[in-house]
Amino acid sequence: MNIVLIEPLGIKEENILKFKNLAEALNHTFTYYNTKPKDEDDLINRIKDQNIVITANYPISERAIKEAKNLEYLNVAFTGLDHVPLKYIKENNIYLTNASGYSTISVSEQVIGMTLSLYRKLHLNDFITKSNKDSSILGPGEEIHNKTVGIIGLGNIGLKTAKLFEAFNGEVIYYSRTKKDVNYKYVDLDYLLKNSDIISIHIPSNEDTYHLLNKEKLDLIKKDAILINTARGKVIDNDYLAKLLNEDKIKGAAIDVFDYEPPLKDDYALIHAKNVLLTPHTAFLTKEALERRAEIVFNNILDYL
Repeated sequence: MNIVLIEPLGIKEENILKFKNLAEALNHTFTYYNTKPKDEDDLINRIKDQNIVITANYPISERAIKEAKNLEYLNVAFTGLDHVPLKYIKENNIYLTNASGYSTISVSEQVIGMTLSLYRKLHLNDFITKSNKDSSILGPGEEIHNKTVGIIGLGNIGLKTAKLFEAFNGEVIYYSRTKKDVNYKYVDLDYLLKNSDIISIHIPSNEDTYHLLNKEKLDLIKKDAILINTARGKVIDNDYLAKLLNEDKIKGAAIDVFDYEPPLKDDYALIHAKNVLLTPHTAFLTKEALERRAEIVFNNILDYL
């Protein structure tokens, strides 16, 4: 088998070489790149003669996969799969895996960090302090204690996030496609949006969830609520969210995911919104998570072989 890693995994090269040596000992070839593809043509050049392709969050088009005539296994070192052509992959019986679970801890911890930053105005206090300005202009912060926390999507990350909020004595409610065997109150989406002080989103991006939080749903959110999205950008109508923030109809938002991968264009609405904290799709990005991801990815290949 010819195996290729098309982009960096963010781990020490010695760990990459360990897998390379193991693959070659089993009479397979392993090629890896320390940079992302420059463009689609560069991507195609990297994968065209390969049997197994490893990618992280670099978009893989249907055209690229069609050019990879020998491809039989696409190993995605990421949780989400919305950046690969799932329909074509299924129709052509290409084996597909992801790295589910590697970022559960890192993402849920980032949600707490974002909530604390919004509630305690940490990013603004940093600016005020460094600018030698009067901190009283910011007013008091808030506590998570006794707040109602609405979790949209109670998968592994949603559940871990709920437990962390519970440790802060938040009252957790949740909406999910199915009711879970947990001690948290199961509610419909409208109830959650109307009654939550903190809303955290943990659902995948697909046809069913596209703009799940559209204009109608976003209008249900309380004026003093905050919204956290570390899931996928397209589940929210971000233009309308920016409008609500600018009109002070939502207290604040912290967003890690967008309609496309950062860097964002200058006219992207959320860049210019009030009371918003933006991070460039890095909620998953911890040293520990990257190590877990690599272990999952390499074990997936060894299991396949």
